Amino acid sequence: MLRFAAVALAALTTTSAIADGHLPDLDGKELVVVTENAYPPLQFVEPGTGNAIGWEYDAMAEIAKRINITVVYENTSWDAMIPAVSQGQYDLGMTGITIRDDRKEQVDFSEKYMTSEMIMMVRGDEDRFTDAKSFAGNDDLLMAAQPGTTPFYVGVYDVLDGNEENARIIKFETFGAGVQALRTGDVDLVLTDSTAGNGYVSASEGKLKIVGEKLGTEDFGFIFPKGSDWVAPINAAIVDMTEDGTLNALNKKWFLDYKLGG
Repeated sequence: MLRFAAVALAALTTTSAIADGHLPDLDGKELVVVTENAYPPLQFVEPGTGNAIGWEYDAMAEIAKRINITVVYENTSWDAMIPAVSQGQYDLGMTGITIRDDRKEQVDFSEKYMTSEMIMMVRGDEDRFTDAKSFAGNDDLLMAAQPGTTPFYVGVYDVLDGNEENARIIKFETFGAGVQALRTGDVDLVLTDSTAGNGYVSASEGKLKIVGEKLGTEDFGFIFPKGSDWVAPINAAIVDMTEDGTLNALNKKWFLDYKLGG
């Protein structure tokens, strides 16, 4: 009964926000969202069910309710996403995209919906290095990275020697593939933001751990074609969800309560 009351109150609050002009009402307008489904717990295909779920899906569903839109999902790879959104093939891209000035030359960003810190994830029994310096000092150690992502550039410039073709960086098409390579011993380090890393570690039963100091902070945002009319209403919903605690509730659900499989 309590849960039903909470849901009813949330629905009433959302309806009231539109009615009193607090948020725009877009009358069911269709928003085409593209994602990769490869970055848990933000968005991924759940093992066993095959359902696409995650923090970003829940956030987008809440945004849709608050500004009265219909969301249609498409799927593409990370390396194709920013160019495709820039060209207007999709209205919005979501896949834990770091807000960066170089990307702002191609796309517009929403307000940040999350702030995360870069961390070093290793196997639970790793004892050959304890931080970025000791990793860099051992030429036998390998790092997994997804080209074009913030972890890739942090690995190149903050951990190694600045050479993007350094043979110690093993490139993978998806984040999940890099984590699997870490588990099997094909690489020795995965750089990731604390958002995904802590989720993997908490679900690993000691098979994964975090070492060293945090290497930097990054803000995540949704992306749009330059000049998109979607930016303002989406931003209004994000600000509203920040102020009323909805985003914090999603953080608790996906980073503390939900346990990633594997």
